[in-house]
Amino acid sequence: NTPTAEISTQVPTDSPTALPAFTNTPDPCAPENLEAEVQKVHKFMREFDDASALAASRPRDQLADSIAGLQKIRRDAEDQPTPICLGNLKTYQISHMNSVINTLIAFMSGSDQQVVDQGIAQARGLHDQYTIELAKVLGLTMVPAATVAVTQTPSP
Repeated sequence: NTPTAEISTQVPTDSPTALPAFTNTPDPCAPENLEAEVQKVHKFMREFDDASALAASRPRDQLADSIAGLQKIRRDAEDQPTPICLGNLKTYQISHMNSVINTLIAFMSGSDQQVVDQGIAQARGLHDQYTIELAKVLGLTMVPAATVAVTQTPSP
């Protein structure tokens, strides 16, 4: 008796495997979703602007709590997930926030007025860049403020 090898002619019957579930995650940068994504970023700027206006009205020796509040808003803004199409907007936002906070710290610590004035100018410039980027992302046209020419009326 010679051993015989058995050859299986059975075809493997694997049970059908489930296809991975595909989720239809909306593109945050798609036109129909963009405004909602912008508002997620912009809400921090609005909150920061309100808090910084309040801080600007406080005496120097009472700024510590205001600065701590501004720093918290900035950290929350930094932690906010932001789509790539809003990267510049967020960069201007965080840069502006840092500039305001650093300027308030400089003022509180008694820095030279010129340093404080430069910080204020830088913060305003960054806020303007943020506003321009916000308009660009939303497809809005910025119109420069009208200048009023003062003319003297001829005397009769």
